[in-house]
Parts: sequence; C-alpha cells; structure tokens
Amino acid sequence: MSQLNDWQTRLTSTDAPAATILVRLYVGAVFLFEGIQKFLYPDQLGTGRFDKASIPAPGFFGPLDGVFEIGCGMLILAGLFTRLATVPMVVDMLGALLITKLPILWGNAPLFTGKSGWWAFIHESRTDLAQLCGSLFLLIVGAGAYSLDARMHGPSTGIPAAERQPVRH
Repeated sequence: MSQLNDWQTRLTSTDAPAATILVRLYVGAVFLFEGIQKFLYPDQLGTGRFDKASIPAPGFFGPLDGVFEIGCGMLILAGLFTRLATVPMVVDMLGALLITKLPILWGNAPLFTGKSGWWAFIHESRTDLAQLCGSLFLLIVGAGAYSLDARMHGPSTGIPAAERQPVRH
C-alpha cells in the first residue's frame, strides 16, 4: 500500500502557485470543448476530419480522441490527477501537429488546401502549440494550489516547498 501512496503523492503533489489555475482553465476548457465538438460535428471535426487527414480507422480514432479530450479536459479543469491527464494530451497535440499541420510546410496538407509555407504552418498551428505548451507546463509543475490534487495533500501554504520553514512543536 505504501508504494501506491508514494506513486499517488508523486503524481498529485504540486508547489505551483495559485495562478496556475489560469493555465489549467484554458487548457482544460479547450480540450473539453473540442472533444465535445468531435461528437456534435463528426463530419467536420471528428470522424470526417480524421478521414480527410488520412488517419487510419477514422471511425475508431475520431471518437476515441474525442473521449480522451473530454475526459482529460475535465480532469485538468478540476485539477485531479492533472499530470496523468496531460500525458495523453501531449501525445494528442504532437499527433495533431505532425499529421495535420506539418504537411502545410510542403503545401500538401489535406485539411488546409491552398496553404503552404512557414507562416501558414505557424498560423494554423497556434492553438495546437498553445495546448502542447500548456499541457507540458502542467505536466512539469502540477495542478497548482487551487486544485483537487493540492487538496489531497492538505492545506497549501502557497509558499514553494524550498522556501517553507519547518514547523517546530
């Protein structure tokens, strides 16, 4: 049982400042809403988009991606197992960049016909890059003081661990 507690502590501990909630709200909300839209608009944003991008088994991977974005987005918003929730989202954003955006550089992106070159790539990649960076940030620092992860470890002082004074009894 001790190993499970150690694993959970490493996964959920955070000394990130309270302001981390701003990154969590942005990253979590975008993933949640994009995941929902994969089911609301499957032809444009779900299975149809995956098919047009030549992703194999679009009928499987489109909805699967939507489920992961919804589930991980909700966990990130709540600040619950945030580090764990960001891992599939980092993979998701790397896949989106490599499969759908990188081909823009060579002018053969099936989702972005007529667009090519560096500036078109950067423009179309902006949300994916922001989501990737936000997810990596949360993976590194954790959910922050205003999160369920932080509550699992008792009240937070808001002071980074390196700056805390030991409690003397």
